[in-house]
Amino acid sequence: MALDPEVFDSLLDTVRRFVAEQLRPREAEIEAADAIPPDLIESMKALGLFGLSIGEEHGGLSLSMAEECRVAIEFGRTTPAFRSAFGTNVGIGSQGLVMAGTPEQKAQWLPRIATGEIVTSFALTEPDVGSDSGAVKTRAVRDGEVYRLSGTKRYITNADKAELFTVMARTSDDPGGRGVSAFLVPRDLPGISIGEPEKKMGQKGAKVADVTFDDTPVPAANRLGAEGDGFRIAMQVLDRGRLHIAAVCVGTAERLIADCVAYATERRQFGKPIAEHQLIQAMLADSKTEALAARALVLETAAAKDRGENTTMEAAAAKYFASEMVGRVADRAVQIFGGAGYIADYGIERLYRDVRLFRIYEGTSQIQQLIIARETLKRGG
Repeated sequence: MALDPEVFDSLLDTVRRFVAEQLRPREAEIEAADAIPPDLIESMKALGLFGLSIGEEHGGLSLSMAEECRVAIEFGRTTPAFRSAFGTNVGIGSQGLVMAGTPEQKAQWLPRIATGEIVTSFALTEPDVGSDSGAVKTRAVRDGEVYRLSGTKRYITNADKAELFTVMARTSDDPGGRGVSAFLVPRDLPGISIGEPEKKMGQKGAKVADVTFDDTPVPAANRLGAEGDGFRIAMQVLDRGRLHIAAVCVGTAERLIADCVAYATERRQFGKPIAEHQLIQAMLADSKTEALAARALVLETAAAKDRGENTTMEAAAAKYFASEMVGRVADRAVQIFGGAGYIADYGIERLYRDVRLFRIYEGTSQIQQLIIARETLKRGG
């Protein structure tokens, strides 16, 4: 479902101004404090950002995939931590519930997720399980009307403040993903402990931490889908999430290019602005071309998804190309800024660190390559 075009254009303009006027001026503050101030979180709630992808019947904005991607592009123009504040509610933390939840589960949780009253999180990765998602070792053993959940999840985004986790756990010894089920796990259940947030290379203000379950009694009514459906649900969630992340990469690349153009126009060497030197122009041209290609791929794939087409390959390709692309654009930006690009004053070095994560989460670049190859072979070309 999509919004009326005029309504969406108004929303997009509001988001664009919010990013430019309220978020970008506070990037250095967030970097130094490694936290997002409560007043900005409240502003995001007021804009409806926590419910972008949730249906209007549950209090969300019910954006289409294409609309969500255009909003994500705008948020790519500032530090990624701001998007992460609401990103799990919009994406991997809520979409398992949206896709596979019962009417009762949706009514119980989605309205509070849409308002930001509840922050969600997606718990798949484990200390020994990353790219091989079907090999999860966390176990959920049926015990009457509950499942006893035991295991540790690692690098879980927003774990420090999440009130609801979508957890993938093994419910049978069937090999691979066939033995994995999905559960909605409230934070206040017994036996749940959250580790200290990790110290990270970049994306300061967005926290990741371990989540440990020790014989946690999860009501059987909190299972998403049937036993054994968890891996399929996780892959569907990640398909969608990869498009969102690809869109953020596009926005970050566009912001970096704009910063480079502004700097190169003002910075003078050899008696003229460095923008007039052909090798600087070549770097700008390469960055602009790649960013345009990524934008086109993301929006075309989002439109196909909205039409109900299978976009597993295309979403993987978009995430792969866009995340690799923004890394190259950030590297060129440091080069164009020269010494200034290595110093914190301009924010280029911060974005250079921030974008490195895009090539890892929601599936590494190598996993995207495997998906693209597998789907290409399956489709016959």
